[in-house]
Amino acid sequence: MADKKTIFVAFAMEDVRCRDLLRGQSLHTDSPFEYVDMSVKEPYDEDWKARVRTRIRRSHGVIALVSKSSLTSSGQKWEISCAKEEKVPLRGFWCYKDDRTNLVGVNTNVWTWQNIAAFINSL
Repeated sequence: MADKKTIFVAFAMEDVRCRDLLRGQSLHTDSPFEYVDMSVKEPYDEDWKARVRTRIRRSHGVIALVSKSSLTSSGQKWEISCAKEEKVPLRGFWCYKDDRTNLVGVNTNVWTWQNIAAFINSL
């Protein structure tokens, strides 16, 4: 594997445990990606959106962690929309094996390290 890729992770706050699992994987020395954390700790405003857009532009790709919570997460929806606007490669991965929520316009796969690595290696 050549250089590590910078991956922006879009997730609903209710799925923070899934985000933490992905972040933990990125700490492994042989992991093909670096984790960019833009978790929202303050209310959304235009300044937040500008900072997130800059981070998404600097990323090689965006991973959307998809669950039923994604349907009501305005922040995650905006991040996904931003990735599409900026033409940054986007792939969704379902957070839970018993939740196959469909986000229109997001190619979503089963969460396996092989699937995640395949997406990252394609960037």
